[in-house]
Amino acid sequence: MGIPVISDIIQAIAKPIDDLVGDTDLKRKLKAEIQGQLFQLDMAQIAVNQQEAAHKSLYVAGWRPFIGWVCGVAIAWAFLGQHVAEWAVAIWAPGTPIPEVESDRLMELVLAMLGMAGLRTYEKRAGVAREK
Repeated sequence: MGIPVISDIIQAIAKPIDDLVGDTDLKRKLKAEIQGQLFQLDMAQIAVNQQEAAHKSLYVAGWRPFIGWVCGVAIAWAFLGQHVAEWAVAIWAPGTPIPEVESDRLMELVLAMLGMAGLRTYEKRAGVAREK
């Protein structure tokens, strides 16, 4: 079973091949070549990610954990801290403005990150994950 987005890309690219090429063997060969090229691109990105994660500079290697912590703090504020702050302000300082987090955009970002974590879990279960 492949990654759904990749198979969607392959289908989108392969549609013109189906329309333009009549020979089924050639179609199969061209589609296999497309899959091979996408696989090579994925492997190149993985190599970049590995070098980036192993870098000694926190500026280079730490940006992903930073985004994770920022999202975690923002979600904690949006779903817990903001409501506690509203309650406290209503009691002790009525009328004081409380900062709001745009939870729609925040959830898009967090769900995208969780999707990436899901892919990482898939790699670990498939036995292809790199262990430190």
